[in-house]
Amino acid sequence: MGVRVSAIGIHPVKSTQIRHVRRAEVTPAGLRGDREWMVVDVSGEMISARQEPRLFTIRASNAVTGGTDADLRLDAPGRPPLELSTPTSGEVDVRLFRSTHLRARPAGDEADGWLAQHLGRDDIRLVWCPTPQRRGAGQGDLATFQDGSPVTLLSMESVAQVDTWATEAARERGETPTPLVADRFRPSILVDGAPAPFAEDDWPRVRIGDVVLRTDSPVARCAMTTIDPDDLARGKEPLLTLAIHRRWDGATWLAVNLVPERVGTIEVGDEVVIG
Repeated sequence: MGVRVSAIGIHPVKSTQIRHVRRAEVTPAGLRGDREWMVVDVSGEMISARQEPRLFTIRASNAVTGGTDADLRLDAPGRPPLELSTPTSGEVDVRLFRSTHLRARPAGDEADGWLAQHLGRDDIRLVWCPTPQRRGAGQGDLATFQDGSPVTLLSMESVAQVDTWATEAARERGETPTPLVADRFRPSILVDGAPAPFAEDDWPRVRIGDVVLRTDSPVARCAMTTIDPDDLARGKEPLLTLAIHRRWDGATWLAVNLVPERVGTIEVGDEVVIG
């Protein structure tokens, strides 16, 4: 069967629930509809689920995920849904990780109030990316509010190997292991059928249908992967295991960053051609 796309993940608002879709349009700035909105504080600094795990409880919908005719719909337990249109005016400076400065349009008071009530804090702002901006070392690659490169890819074989390592270590400690799922790593594209765990590290390019994506770098993993998206409990895995088996240059690594070289549409089940 070879390597095939097994899942595609869209995150309409950065750090909110993953929305799995059957097909997606790959643009120069990543998957259409992915991470085009972001939550920031009053200074413009990104707020992610690392600081606010309750973002995981928000289900964001758009034209790509379906379920709404609005540009963005927000749903959360115990809250009335909110439908929003993309803002048409005003721009502010926002930041990812304090150092990456980007431009965004504020969503407005209604969106801010909805988020403030759900998250229980009054320094929340929702912003939208009107134009993908140049990112990366060469400043030649485009992205919306992704951490770095516009697309990430992960193989099920890599997830399975990390899960095996973590399970063995937990049993040695006398603990009950918790199965590790790929969604902890929030990949844009999940593939199955790789010849070995972490094979994607060495793929220079992948072609999916007419789409061609260049491998840019491995993905450094952060503490967000240690938060259970269902009950919001924090643990030590998978970073504990990655620190033993996948640590170099002062970080832990899993999955790869990709940059689109040829755009088009991808679907679950598509063959992935390497090289």
